[in-house]
Formats: sequence, C-alpha cells, structure tokens
Amino acid sequence: MWQLFAFPLCPFSRKVRLALSEKGVAYEILREHPWDPSDLFGHVNHARRTPALWLEEKNLALADSQAICEYFEETVERSPLILGTAAARAEIRRLVALFDEVLYADVVHPLLHEKMTKRIVLRQPPDSQALRGAMRAAHEHLDYLDWLVDTRRWLAGAQLSLADFAAAAQLSVADYLGGLDWSGHEGAHGWYRVMKSRPSFRPLLLEKMEGVPGASHYADVNA
Repeated sequence: MWQLFAFPLCPFSRKVRLALSEKGVAYEILREHPWDPSDLFGHVNHARRTPALWLEEKNLALADSQAICEYFEETVERSPLILGTAAARAEIRRLVALFDEVLYADVVHPLLHEKMTKRIVLRQPPDSQALRGAMRAAHEHLDYLDWLVDTRRWLAGAQLSLADFAAAAQLSVADYLGGLDWSGHEGAHGWYRVMKSRPSFRPLLLEKMEGVPGASHYADVNA
C-alpha cells in the first residue's frame, strides 16, 4: 500500500488525498511535519516538503502534489481528473496552478503562518494586520470563483476536474482557520458546499490539527 507523508493542514496533501480517494487508490497516512522531518521522510523526499508518496515494495517515491496527481492520472483509468480536449486539459492545469500558487501565496500561506506556525513552532502571537490582508485577498479570489461558477458547470468547464479539488483543498484549510467570509459569494459558497459533501472530502472534515483549533462551522457540510 502507498504511504502518504502529510500533515492535516497541508493544502497540497489535501489535494492529493482527494484525488487518490476519487480514483480509489488505497493509502495510509504517515503524519509528518516539515519543521521536524523524520529520517524516512528525508529519504523519500529530499526537499522535505509534504506531500510525498512511498511504495516500499517497488522502492518508488513520488513528490510534489501536481507530479503525484499526474502520475495517477496516467496510471489509473478510474475517475479522470485532467480530461477533455487539449484546450480543456490546459485550462484545468492553468487553474490548478493558479490555486496552488497564487491562492496559496495570497491567502492560505499567510493564514497558516499566523495561526499555525507562529502558534506551534515560533510561539508567537499572530499579526492581526497580516490576517486582515489574507482575508481581503480571499474576497478577491472568491470573486473569481463566483465568476467561474456563474459561467461554467464546474470551475474548469462542463466536468468535475482536478481544478475543483485543488481549489477546494486550499479553501478548506483557510476555512478551518476561520479565514473565509462567504458573505456576497453565494456562487462560490454553493460550489464549496457541494465539494464538501463528496465522500472523498469527509476524512478531511473529521481531521483536526493538534494545537490549532478549527472554526466551529468547519465540519458542517451545509456551512
């Protein structure tokens, strides 16, 4: 069985977990904190960044969330997540990159730094100005999601794709940390509730990060 090195609030680990679950790939989670990596994690992924996958019987290691998702897209036929014409697949990859890079940098990373890293690792209080900046940026990203939802059936087009799971993974971390205000974003909020209702999402809603309490509404699929 695959072993997935991950920690609960890593949005990239969440993206991989959602993709693996949708494709029916069995795996077990090895809890790993990048700020205190184990020797095995360092052996599997020299960058010491989650997520990473290890299949011991084949001595096969995979790292980087997009590389992992692409590997299973090529090797598992069930539930394709990068699908359609060449143009459609390019749009999926464009949106995945947007969410993985820009949404993460603008919103999720600042929230994680202020509410998790400072609390657990640095033992410092959060910077309220940085938190307000992340929440303002979140509104801009939610505006774009509103437009996508208003003009398409799913974020990248007519079919559910990796773009939806990449966005939901990032937003779920921000939501756990109480960094999202859905007011005025009915389209994006409705889409997110649909994503939360999927069976692949349930383990994420039940998981908690020790030392970092989640928002009271987080696990409610209707919230």
